[in-house]
Amino acid sequence: MTSALPSQDTLMRLAATIETRKEIHGGDPQSSYVARLLHKGPDAFLKKIGEEATEVVMAAKDADHGGDTHKIVCEVADLWFHSLIALAHYKLSPSAVIAELERREGMSGIDEKAMRKVKEREAEGL
Repeated sequence: MTSALPSQDTLMRLAATIETRKEIHGGDPQSSYVARLLHKGPDAFLKKIGEEATEVVMAAKDADHGGDTHKIVCEVADLWFHSLIALAHYKLSPSAVIAELERREGMSGIDEKAMRKVKEREAEGL
């Protein structure tokens, strides 16, 4: 069995930590930012995902005009972190996202999107 890439290990460790912040595992909204977001529910962490996505765009726009490109990295890290909270809430793991990316690897983005639309139409017809 091959070991996971370091980036996968990091995502899995973060996901495991986020899991411990759920109330059913003793997460305390008074002492943990993640527990607080999970306690408040989807509106709270989904709002943060939207904010972080906007901050990624703003950092990239700033970089286009001479701003620090490392700011993009920091904002994407925030976006990924809050996305991990959403995954945990919906009982999903980073490995599901990685598997989806691997499924798409080598496939044209245009073809992949067209295939998704066909599947959506087929599902609606059921």
